[in-house]
Amino acid sequence: MSILLSSLLLAPAPIALAPEIIQEQEVRALPGQLDNFPVFNSNSPELVMSEGILLSTFPGKDKSSPQAHLDYPMDGRFDLFSHHVTRINSKNGNLPMYLGVLVHNPGDKPVKVLVLQANSYLSSSEAPFIDLPDQVENRGGRVFSGPGSRTASDVLRRQNQAGWSTSVEVPPGKSSMLMNLKMPVSNSRTTWMRLYSNDKLYVASMAKFATDPDYKPTLEEWRSLLTNGDLVTPRDKAPTPPEEEKADPFLYGRVSGISQGAEWQADITDDEKSDKLTIPEPGQAVSYVLNSLDRGTFGTGQIQSAPMLARYPDTAYRSHGNYGVKYKLNVPLQNTTQTPQKVTLAIQTPIKEDQLSQKGLRFFSAPKGQPFFRGTVRVTYTSDQGQPKKRYLHLVQKQGQRGEPLVNLTLPPGDERPVSLEFLYPPDSTPPQVLTIQTLDSSQALAN
Repeated sequence: MSILLSSLLLAPAPIALAPEIIQEQEVRALPGQLDNFPVFNSNSPELVMSEGILLSTFPGKDKSSPQAHLDYPMDGRFDLFSHHVTRINSKNGNLPMYLGVLVHNPGDKPVKVLVLQANSYLSSSEAPFIDLPDQVENRGGRVFSGPGSRTASDVLRRQNQAGWSTSVEVPPGKSSMLMNLKMPVSNSRTTWMRLYSNDKLYVASMAKFATDPDYKPTLEEWRSLLTNGDLVTPRDKAPTPPEEEKADPFLYGRVSGISQGAEWQADITDDEKSDKLTIPEPGQAVSYVLNSLDRGTFGTGQIQSAPMLARYPDTAYRSHGNYGVKYKLNVPLQNTTQTPQKVTLAIQTPIKEDQLSQKGLRFFSAPKGQPFFRGTVRVTYTSDQGQPKKRYLHLVQKQGQRGEPLVNLTLPPGDERPVSLEFLYPPDSTPPQVLTIQTLDSSQALAN
């Protein structure tokens, strides 16, 4: 069972009786905000057990199941994210499922869809789940575990997977297939696309089982499924409304709809009037929340989950997890002291809290269980020797894991050193995380 299925649906329960470490420090909201680009976000139900519609932005008029269509046309720049799983179906045996994305032009002029970037991977043959070290260099992009990890790494590097069309022209009143890919049984597929349409367009993702080993659905079969089909069942458990603060357990649900926000950019500085971040005092640290969500803001009150512009009533109220959303964080460090200071930056996965029960973040001394973060980050900085550095690091972190430093720097007195951190929040991860900047004291510096 994937993390998406087991952990994000419910608020993850702490690991019982595991010894904890308290990291006393300040926790701050992350500056910046999500942009306004819409995301076609297809992740519910994650486990697909029947044919049908996964997500449709078409109008419900003249459809057999009007409730399966959200009537939300796409236009201009938008992203597409899709993650689904299949298992052996008793009626279908070992025949594969197909995942299709159909686009339709409702206007009287041709519509051109530019495929600016596209990547899609299967868990079985292209991106198997494997055990990896907590942190490993990933310069060539060959380090990954699972399709979400590989997809996010490729997108971060602006790599295009072979086999995709760079553009699709849809005639007036006609439809075209943007994607028509096989998913063998007992598999998962993660797809991410950056798209641009020069006019209004309706989009639908659907699932259809093969009828024989050589079968591939045609455009007409997909159109028939769109017109006559219903939402895929069984459905995921319905989420808890955000206003029900005392609900226990609190169900986040999974996303199916149009979320708002494809990228979060932030300049992490002392305040809005400053263009520098003063490093903490020696022996101190400060953390900024990453991908915070309902009941998981670490005392900041900041919910970074993308709002939903359109959704089905039994799916997530927000895009919890922000899967596929790019974080681009600039950290202009400044040493205002009169002595050299050793500074580290790390991504960490504290025990989730909404209000801090201690004077800082809680971690497990020996984290166990499934990974809560599994993906590649890019860190860009200038080394202590004055050399420009760009590192790709694949991280694996469990719940309550403090994380190894992404970069270690020694800043001379008065030195200013910008650091840039970029990543796509990896699908199949469980939020929230934090970015921690720490200045080491003499004992920590010796140990480091």
